[in-house]
Amino acid sequence: MSANPVQLRRKDGPLPKKIGRRRRAVTAWTLSLAATAALTGCSPTVGMDAAPYAADPECAQVMLLMPEEVAELDRRPTDAQATAAWGNPAQVLVRCGVEPPGPTPEHCVTAEGIDWLAIEHEDYWQLVSYGREPAVEVLLDADEVPSSSVMLAMGPTVAHLEQTRECTTVGQEIETGDGA
Repeated sequence: MSANPVQLRRKDGPLPKKIGRRRRAVTAWTLSLAATAALTGCSPTVGMDAAPYAADPECAQVMLLMPEEVAELDRRPTDAQATAAWGNPAQVLVRCGVEPPGPTPEHCVTAEGIDWLAIEHEDYWQLVSYGREPAVEVLLDADEVPSSSVMLAMGPTVAHLEQTRECTTVGQEIETGDGA
């Protein structure tokens, strides 16, 4: 009797070792691919660049607190530290750890107690948290996503960062209106 109690067999004899290893490798690869697809919800990963101070421990906490949905857009996986994205295609991008802005003439908006610099570019809007370190940057397609919805969605997360300064002139104040 054989010392090996388990042996793969086919109808006409044992399975060649080379084919058995290949089949196991293909099966493992297939299972890995299926698990990856299940975990990412079949959404492709959004390629992003990490901010200069993305390794700040505060950014790790900020990322853990990011909402799963922003302005009715679902969160997607990203490939860089301290980043987040929503929408398919991505319409809201976030990076924690950007250079904190100093005093500036840029338009300042306060949304539920969080100061944001709102900077309009040709094809997108840039929101940068003001008076908190590390700073959080949000890029969004304002034609598709209201900046006020994004600021209100990000507010509770950014509020966990200590406020050290505030805007001296606020161009606009945004509140949810429900006391939340």
